[in-house]
Order: sequence, then structure tokens, then C-alpha cells
Amino acid sequence: MRRAPMVGRFTREEVALASRNHGMPLEALREALTPAGLHYLLIHFDIPPPPQRLELGGRVERPFGITPDELRAMPSRSLAVTLECAGNGRAQLSPRYPSMPWLEEGVSTAQWTGVPLRTLLEKAGLQAGVREIAFFGADRGIDGGVEHAFARSLSLAHAMEEDVLVAYAMNGSPLPPQHGAPLRLVVPGWYGMASVKWLVSIQALAEPFDGLQQVRSYHFRKDAAEAGTPCTRIRVNSLMQPPGIPDFYSRNRVLAPGTVQITGRAWSGEAPIVAVELGVDGQWSPAQLDAPAGRYAWTGWHAAWDAVAGEHELACRATDAAGNRQPLEGDWDLTGFGNHGVHRMRVTVRG
Repeated sequence: MRRAPMVGRFTREEVALASRNHGMPLEALREALTPAGLHYLLIHFDIPPPPQRLELGGRVERPFGITPDELRAMPSRSLAVTLECAGNGRAQLSPRYPSMPWLEEGVSTAQWTGVPLRTLLEKAGLQAGVREIAFFGADRGIDGGVEHAFARSLSLAHAMEEDVLVAYAMNGSPLPPQHGAPLRLVVPGWYGMASVKWLVSIQALAEPFDGLQQVRSYHFRKDAAEAGTPCTRIRVNSLMQPPGIPDFYSRNRVLAPGTVQITGRAWSGEAPIVAVELGVDGQWSPAQLDAPAGRYAWTGWHAAWDAVAGEHELACRATDAAGNRQPLEGDWDLTGFGNHGVHRMRVTVRG
């Protein structure tokens, strides 16, 4: 049974989840690649002991197992990929779903190195009639009253895309334990739940995968009775690097008057970023885009602001090449998924 949305203080369980997981500090937006220790983190159950072998099976001609060392010996590729938690922004919705209370820091970009999934599937030899590829992690627990290993699937067409990786390195170093060591999936352009960590098994299926995290979770819904629409590609979104210095408790920003460079990052899993606007007290003006950092990586942007003494609200919103534009306010979702309303920040300019 799903938990009911709520209004009011964060629960003990939400605070415990926020202590266990963490978002990316917004000042890390200055880095094109997020350092591994600052990359956002969401772990559903426990960090398991590192699996020693990855098994490929199901509807294949040549099932096989492979060790991490054997995988590292295969031809590889490296990609800069922005990952975002599907629940990013959940805590800004009201009523909110009791879960990991993300504000807006559940996003990061890293360079992932690994072997294309397609290479492994071709090595196994898919049988006729395969519809989906399922991915099973070593992390196991209970969600919605159901005990299971965290697992997700992709359609065969998506699984065979050339840039889906079975990754073993992050920013040029071996995967840290919390990020899925020794092997994890990386699905560029999709919300983070698709990139299953601690991979132990990849199975070719002739029927749709019916795992809980696939069919009951990670769906956009307005009502618990709805079947919902699956969360897949990341909605267009953007963030600002905080200017000035912070107040410890409120995190409101304080700075001196004068010309201030406001910088940030924008991303979309559906199409390249084509525009970012900076809003100052409700007045919008275009920002300048930096050179793209990669097909699947966020795009840097910057804008000059002539800051005058007083209290101000800064905001940013992005548009992608498919015409998707951030809404001023995020659409309410039962489970808090997909909130991509504009990022707002309170700023005090000293006299």
C-alpha cells in the first residue's frame, strides 16, 4: 500500500533518509563533472557486499558470467552523463509524498566508463521474441510490503542503444561502493532509477518485466487508483550556483551591490538545451549558454546581474530543442516525481 501524501513537518523516517542519502551541494555546479564524493546519492536498501560476477541469461543462446576484471579488459567507452533522481524536488510540493525529501540537489554529472550493454547482449546472442532486458542489483529489501532485489528493465530497443553502459569507473576511478561498485548500469538521458547499481544479473525476457520498481513505482500519478505513466527521460530543468555567501540556517544568500555573474547548469533527457533565462524579481532576460559538454551532460550558462541594495528573488528556467520549457511552478504528483519547476533563490544585497 502506498503512503498517503502529507502536509507539515518532516517525519522521523524522512529525516533518517536525508541523513543516509545526500544531494549535490549547489556550489558544486561550478564543476562540469561532479566529484564522486559530492555526486547525489540515493540508496534504496543497504550497500551490499561487492558482487564478484555478473550473469547474463534468460532468452539467450549463450548464457555466460563475467567478472569485473574480465569486463575491464573489454573495449570500453567513456561518457559524461547527467543523472537526476526522479523524486528531485519532491519536498517543494504540497502535500508531499513521505520519502527522500529532495529539494533540488538530487542531480549531478560524472564521466562514466564501461562496456556498451549491446556488446554483452550480442555476445550472449538474443533469441527471437525478446521484448525486454531486465537488470537486477545485489541490494535487497522491502518496499510496499514486498521483499525484492532492486530491479528494472528496458525495452529491447532502448537496451540496444549504443550509449547504455555497464560501467566500472566514475570520473576515471573505480566505482565507489555507494555508487554501485564494482559494476552498474548507466542509462543516459533517463532518470536515475534506470541506472541499476551493484549489477549481479542481466536477463533477456520474452514478456514485460513485472518487478515492483518497474510496474508499481516510478510512475507519474495524480491519484493512487491511476495506473500512471512510467518515469523515463529526464524533464528539462536548470539550477543556479548560489552567489555571495550563505546565512548558515536559512541558506539565503548575502552579497555586495554591483555587477554579479550568475552561473548555473541546465539539462534535459529529451533534447539539447537551447535557451536559459535568468529571472530577477519576476523580470526575465536571456542568459548565455556555454559550449555543450557532451550529448548527455548538462550545459553551463551565465548572465550578468546589476545587483542593487535590497531583497531579491533570483530564478532560472531552461528550454530544450524539443520545445519543452520549465514551468514556473512544478505540477503536483502523488509520489513527488518529475518536479521541474523553476529554481528560486532569496538574495540580500547589502547597502
